[in-house]
This record gives sequence, C-alpha cells and structure tokens, in this order.
Amino acid sequence: MRIGTRGSALALAQSEHVRTLLPAGAERHELVRIVTTGDREQDASLSAIGGKGIFTKEIETALLEGRIDLAVHSLKDLPTEETPGLAIGALLPREDPRDALLARGGLTFENLPKGARVGTSSLRRRSQLLACRSDLTVLELRGNVPTRIARLEAGLFDAIVLALAGLKRLGMESEVTERFDEELMLPAPGQGIIAVQIRSDDSATAASVRKIHDETSEAEGTAERTLLTGLGGGCLVPVGARGTVRAGRLALSGYVGAPGGTPWLRRSVEGDVSEAASLGRRLAEEMIAAGAKPILEDVRRGREVRADKVLP
Repeated sequence: MRIGTRGSALALAQSEHVRTLLPAGAERHELVRIVTTGDREQDASLSAIGGKGIFTKEIETALLEGRIDLAVHSLKDLPTEETPGLAIGALLPREDPRDALLARGGLTFENLPKGARVGTSSLRRRSQLLACRSDLTVLELRGNVPTRIARLEAGLFDAIVLALAGLKRLGMESEVTERFDEELMLPAPGQGIIAVQIRSDDSATAASVRKIHDETSEAEGTAERTLLTGLGGGCLVPVGARGTVRAGRLALSGYVGAPGGTPWLRRSVEGDVSEAASLGRRLAEEMIAAGAKPILEDVRRGREVRADKVLP
C-alpha cells in the first residue's frame, strides 16, 4: 500500500511505525511524501495562515484522487469535521499526551527567570503558560522538532514547549527538562494519537488497518474531539482536552483561555466509556454556559479578551 505522509522527521517516524504494523510486512508498503500548506508557509504564524486542515488538506486530496491508499496523521492535526469520502480507519495506542518543556540550562518551568522567552506556535500552550506565569514573554516558534530545538540551542529562546509524544517517537526525550503536569497544562485534543485515514469505500484497506486499531484511543479521542466540535473550535484555537479511560470509566477535562492568559476556564465530567461522544457534548455545553463562547469568539476575530480575573 502507498502511505501518504508529511515529510518532517516526526511525520516520517510516525508513518514508518504504521508501515511496520501493517499486514504483509513493512517492505511491501511505500511511503509517499506530500508537502502541506503548513509545511510550505514556515514564516507565518499558524493563526495567520488560518483555515482548516493546514497540515492535512493536500494529503487528503491525494487520498481522494487515489494517488495513495492511506494517510498517516497526528490526530490533533485532523479537522473534527470529516472530509466526504474519507474516514478514520484506525487510531493507534496513545503515546504520552503531555506537553514538555525544553529549557536552556536544564531549568524547570517554575525556575525560568522573569521575562524568559518561551517559544511555541500554539495559542493553547500560550494561553496556559501565561495563565500560570504572566511574566513570561511567549514568542512564535515554527518549524519541525529538530529545527525548534536548534533555535533553542542557538539562544533565540530561553525555553520551548513541544509535545512529549513527538520527542519520544524521535528518540529525543533526553532533551526534556520538565514534563508538564496536566493540572497545569492540558494537551491538544487528540495529542499523542496517530490516526490512519482511508477512503470510506475501500473495504480491503479498512480491514487491514482495523487490525491495528486501539479502542482506548478511540474513546479518549472521540470525547476530546467532540468537546472541540461542541465549542465550535478547530486545531488553532486555545482549547485543551484530556480524556482518560480507567476501569471502564472515562474522565474528561477541558480548558478554554484567551491567548493572553486571562480569562480562562476549566471544567471536567466523568461517565461510562461507552458515552465518550455524549460526555464531550456535555462538557462543551457546561463550558459554554460558564463563559467559553466569548473567549473563543474574540480569538476568532483576531483579538484577545482583556480581563484581570479567572472566570468562576
């Protein structure tokens, strides 16, 4: 089978992992590199590029046109609205979804000096960083993982924040100086989960990839992405979510905050694992009732909500 993938080191590592898991052996399957909008426009911020699927659209087009047989994505990059003619065929077992701090001198988050320059391309991370420490200077940082680390080492930043899952898949976990506790920073919906996308009418490929599907990832990912949908968000808005399955129960936490750190709110729900989608909808309703909507509306209009308090 022809496997569509972005060309970054992380995307290739994830796709190579999928290739080794597919039936018939890795040597029978081919990786096809595809450049996406997000890869081409490295000098612009993600919020400035805007739009849905900036890391997936070109790959989806190749899949629909039959130039590839399946696509490998980070689930957090996939729009929650399914593209007609395509479907998620499998979700792999989840890697650690937490965010990680990489700081010069091995400093922890608490010990970063006042005004420290912290790099990230994520409004979600920016919001939670500043909600905890408003004294930091959070700066835009684009590029693949090795490039971002190189910019840190060159002294352009005092610290950067990356997904721990990606660092582990690249064998670069030793660069981490602190793993953020989820009480401090919730990850992006779907973070740490690899998604295999197929054509919805391709039953043969569907049967092959179903063998590598993980039901826990499905429950957690469904809850988180349903929450994001209910909030009317996308992969570029400051929304954090974490679903956790334990003993048949699913706990779901969500975060919404302004890019400047205030206002913000956080809520949680819990229920049976079979209710993943309904839990996501319920939490979205509770967060909207608590004040999430005006925060997100201001973000979409390109300006921050300015307030000096946390929403109750």
